[in-house]
Parts: sequence; C-alpha cells; structure tokens
Amino acid sequence: MSTIAIHGPGVFRTSCYGTRIHHKFRRISSSWKMTMNSNSSQTRKTQEFSIDLQKVSIPQFETASPSHLQFDRLQPSEQELIQENRLEFGQFVAREVVLDEEFWTAAWLRAESQWENGTNGRYVDNYKRKFAEQEFNALKRRSKGKLGQKCTCIVTVKKEEGNVKHTVLKSVVGTLDLSIRYLLHGETFPQERVKAPLLCSIKRAGKTPYGYIANLCVAKSARRQRIASNMLHFAIDSAKSNGAEQVFVHVYRNNIPAQELYQKMGFEMVEMASPQLSQEKTFLLRFKT
Repeated sequence: MSTIAIHGPGVFRTSCYGTRIHHKFRRISSSWKMTMNSNSSQTRKTQEFSIDLQKVSIPQFETASPSHLQFDRLQPSEQELIQENRLEFGQFVAREVVLDEEFWTAAWLRAESQWENGTNGRYVDNYKRKFAEQEFNALKRRSKGKLGQKCTCIVTVKKEEGNVKHTVLKSVVGTLDLSIRYLLHGETFPQERVKAPLLCSIKRAGKTPYGYIANLCVAKSARRQRIASNMLHFAIDSAKSNGAEQVFVHVYRNNIPAQELYQKMGFEMVEMASPQLSQEKTFLLRFKT
C-alpha cells in the first residue's frame, strides 16, 4: 500500500473585463491522498480540500435610467417655476430646462429628428428609444458642467390654455443646447484641428468666452411658428449675459433651410474654418454679439 500527497498552489487568478488580474490570498491549501491496495483491483480516493480566500470587492456600475420619470406629469405653470430668464412669444415660452421630464422630451425630439427622413423600419422605434436614453444621460451630464464649460438645455414649451394643463411630453415643442466655452490652446475658432501639447491648457487669462449652439430641433407639429428663431434669440441673449462676445454653430452644407435661418439671424460664415470642414461637409457660422 502506498500514499501520494499533492499540494495545490497559493495563487488564485481571475479576470475582469478582459484584463487578467492576479490576486494573492492569505491561505490556499489543498491536499490529495490516494490509497492503493496492490491486492485488490479497487482504488479508493479521498480528497481533503480547504480554502481560505480573501474577499474581493467587485465594483458595481450604475447606469442612469429614465424609469423614475413621470410621463403623465403635468407641466407646471410659469408662476410656479418663477424663472426670470425666459422669452415669451405668442403661445410659447423659451427657457432653460427645470424638470427631468423636460430633459427626456428634449432627447426624444432629437431622436425623432434623427430618423425624420429615414426609413420606417421594423426596429426604428427601438433605435429611437435607445438614442433618446443615451441623449438623456448625456444632457444630464453636460448640464453639470466640466473643464470650465457651462452647458444649458433650452426648451420651448406651450403656454397654458385657460385652465387646461398639458403634460410635459405634450408641452415641449423645441429644444437646443447652449455651451459657454473657452478656446483651447492653439485654437483660433471652435474645434480647430491643432497640434496641442500633451497637457492641453484652456486659454482663460485675458480671454472672453464664446457661445456654442447645437442640437436645434422643433417638433413637426409646431413648425413655422417662429419657434426656432425665438429660441436662437434667447440663446444669444443668454450667451451675452454670460460674457460671450461671439456665438458659433456648425451646420451641414446640404441643410439649406438651416443656413437661411442662421443668416437671417445675423450669423456669418467663418471663412478660415471652411477648408478644414470641407471633408466633414459642414460650415462654421458666427454671430457677433
């Protein structure tokens, strides 16, 4: 009769998101004992195995979700909001977003705009919802500001009609983003391709900020009521009140209606940016406040 003992190693390995991570623990011991009887064809095998592992904390990642939103929430009155910075015109009011439901509706309007001229395929509603969820989360992040930038989501909402109140989803009919930024090191206009140093700095000393407009869209059912032009007026005034002397916007070269709208508002093409943007098929327009 003979006995063979096998002892296991003292290192345990695991992987996290494709990266192998090696952890050493306090004690890992194992032993195998095999007893063989030469006078019998039977083999008896016993295992003694003990492990004392150090607990490993696995980080939990949370993703924001619009599940907490109340889609039947009524739009609060302007008296309830008490916002001084707003622009009233006709049956509408342009102002900054104050409710999460307004963030979501703005994101959904942008999703509708993305697929407005596209195909009505089988999964288009799923694509819209996924896009809206991503844009909703992006809007919430941008509204917190970063790297010296301030980003504001502006919406146009319907006024109350007598004593009849609309839900937030039916009240928001237009949206755009206004960012207050500073030129980065080496830039002469926004998003210029420059060879910046490794540690890129923001030009702030002795420089004034500029405004940048993006994601302008209006619900199809509310167009041709001067909503876009009034939102632009409101955005330009907001940029001016934040110290901006110029307001920029990028527009696609084949979007003639948008170009005509900005030109009527007083925007002019930035000629020095045209060669760089030719491949992207966009123009950079500027409004001097």
